[in-house]
Amino acid sequence: MRRVRGAAVFLVGLAASALAAQAPAPFPVTTGRAFKFERVADGVYYATATGAMVTGSNIPVIVNDRDALIVDTGTTPAAARALAEDLRLVTDRPIRTVVNTHFHYDHTDGNQVFAGTSDIIAHEYVRRALLTLNVLEREPFRTSQLTNVPNRIAALRRQASEEPDPARRAAIERQLAVAEAGWQELKEIVPTPPNVTYTSKLTLYRGAREIQLLFLGRGHTEGDTVVFLPRERIVCTGDLMESTVAYMGDGLFDEWIATLEALKGLDFDLVLPGHGAPFRGKSTITAFQGYLRDAMAQARALRREGVAPEEAARRADLTRYSAEFPDIRGPGIEVRGMRRLYEYLAERER
Repeated sequence: MRRVRGAAVFLVGLAASALAAQAPAPFPVTTGRAFKFERVADGVYYATATGAMVTGSNIPVIVNDRDALIVDTGTTPAAARALAEDLRLVTDRPIRTVVNTHFHYDHTDGNQVFAGTSDIIAHEYVRRALLTLNVLEREPFRTSQLTNVPNRIAALRRQASEEPDPARRAAIERQLAVAEAGWQELKEIVPTPPNVTYTSKLTLYRGAREIQLLFLGRGHTEGDTVVFLPRERIVCTGDLMESTVAYMGDGLFDEWIATLEALKGLDFDLVLPGHGAPFRGKSTITAFQGYLRDAMAQARALRREGVAPEEAARRADLTRYSAEFPDIRGPGIEVRGMRRLYEYLAERER
């Protein structure tokens, strides 16, 4: 392993004007079998799933003079191979660098496809996590994959058997085939840590392009990387900042808010998040800071009342943020996030 030390360092009442302020103009799109590629700048693409297979996180791609860099590797080796295959539609340059924004399965479980042919770079915590945390037995993999995928398969099988309309039944059967294939693909995963790590900042130069890897502080996890393209004024944020409400099961909430403030200090216009859609400006980041503050305050109050985290997850009301985060459709937050909030508050008390 090489180690590089850096310097110190939901739509509810959504107004059309607010949506226009957040969303970028449509980008040119190239569509492959598993991924579509939005060209957001010269040589910079945002890869998202077409629905043909389970692919996990959205993946920014940076095509340089001689090679390509990808940000995260998806949910399975099969998804990573599909990305590499589809990427040939927009470039013939080989993938020589992979950046993991954090350790979660949907961002790293394709790493093994690139090991040996590409440098896999991440914050030093990501290597430690993938080596020591038994990531295929813990959250978020345990619920999102080992529990939810079989449940989805069973539900789709039931829907297909009960659906009288041939066209709708065929659509359900296509979804079922994707889910069943994704379940089989999980068996191939071998957690593969980065072979290059950094502490606070690592700058890559690829021809005329400058690519900064920044650790701005703990937040979504203990080792979140932001990929910053200063000339293009683009940031790739992983799950530190999404256009939807991020998974909070490993969150460090006060620090997360502070790290997002540091993110806003960068000179960027366009955000390429780990999930959701690209967005412009910093107002969505400010809204998510408010969401995290309110989630903490409500969790603290419910915990003091002796409410169990599962009930607290149902009762928490963050609907005031539904205009910024359309996936909020009513009261309640994801139960793993509330459990982590309770745990975090207890840690602070100790």
